[in-house]
Parts: sequence; structure tokens; C-alpha cells
Amino acid sequence: MNKRDLIVLKKILQETDEIAKMLHGVSESDFMKNEEKQRAVCMTLINIGELVKNLDNELRAQNVHIPWKKIAGMRDIAAHGYFTLKMTDIWQTVQSDVPVLKNQITDLINTDSTSE
Repeated sequence: MNKRDLIVLKKILQETDEIAKMLHGVSESDFMKNEEKQRAVCMTLINIGELVKNLDNELRAQNVHIPWKKIAGMRDIAAHGYFTLKMTDIWQTVQSDVPVLKNQITDLINTDSTSE
């Protein structure tokens, strides 16, 4: 893995941590009532999608188990379809998909570190 990709992957991890901090102790009901929280989470998902788009194609091709296209697609939906975006979908994404992504990125970084 090149140094630039490693930096980008670490930034993705930071963004997943930000989502966890924002939603710590927040119920789905509370999230649905809090537009500020919704916007902050959506912006963080946009950041993750942008970061994914900056990863080298080779890294993405070598790690097809990570849904890079779907992550970038979520970025596009959050950025361009905010008024039609369903917050239930965002909630589901941050509850189910983001923790999985965090584990996948952590494993990817750790695997690279052990191969040096």
C-alpha cells in the first residue's frame, strides 16, 4: 500500500470515529428529531465518500470485499439528494454499515503494517 492510501484510510477511520462520537447515546428517535445531528452525520458520510474516491484504483481492486462504489454512491446521494434523502436510510447506514467499514479499514491497515 502506498503512503497516500494509508493516510486516506486513516482519515476514513477518523471519520467513522466522528460518527460514533456524534451518535453516542443518541437513539433513533432522537436522531430523527435533530436536524443538526442529521446534517452533521450526512456531512461526515460525504467526507468518507470523498476519501474513498481518492484511493488508488489498485487498492480498491485488491480489496473488492469492501463496497467502495456503494460508499462513494452514498456520498453522492447525501450531497445531491438531501431533501429527498431518507434519514431512516442514513440511520441504518451508520448503525450497520459504518461499523463494518471501520473494521474492514482497520484490518486493511493492520494487514499492511504486518507485511512491511
